[in-house]
Amino acid sequence: MDALPYSQACENNKRPILSVLQRHLGRVRSLLEIGAGTGQHAEFLAGHFPELRWQASETVASLPLLRPRIERAGLSGPVALDIDAADWGCGSFDAIFSANVLHIVGAPSVENFFRGLGPHLNPDGLLLVYGPFRYRNAYTSESNAQFDRWLKQRDPVSGIRDFEWVDALAQEVGLSLAEDNAMPANNQLLVFRMKSEGSNRAGQPADR
Repeated sequence: MDALPYSQACENNKRPILSVLQRHLGRVRSLLEIGAGTGQHAEFLAGHFPELRWQASETVASLPLLRPRIERAGLSGPVALDIDAADWGCGSFDAIFSANVLHIVGAPSVENFFRGLGPHLNPDGLLLVYGPFRYRNAYTSESNAQFDRWLKQRDPVSGIRDFEWVDALAQEVGLSLAEDNAMPANNQLLVFRMKSEGSNRAGQPADR
């Protein structure tokens, strides 16, 4: 581990995330990462897509944490992005990726996340969201239930989101679920596409 900000969770999940992204980003030329954190995902994942412009973003307060690794990786400088803002001010992209954000921010911010996507996602664009979810009002594991209790004790507005609610928010802005991939540590990687028909749910776990 180097002296840069570091997340063990990012190290643990970056390769499983890559295995999913490799199926979907072959023709993608620009991607916006929302909530890039320490920059470990951007550094590792962007390195596997040399023709892809990976644009990392964070809140203004978190940019100093993100910038050193992004600069070391030689990627485009990170930009400030507030998902609650009326205008994200970051242009449009073929894909948007976000990991471990929806359960950290409050429910109104989750709604704003989806409402704000439209102007920044190109036609037929992809949305890829990584994190824990509940299904049919049930946790996928006892560890996720414990994690949710910890989140709410730390910040009452945070918490693991219901998949059905997130899927409904996505549908409201024209996104269709393409895959729901089971990931390590009881997480999921949801893949949505910006079109109304032709969604393939083959990646969704059979018991959900």
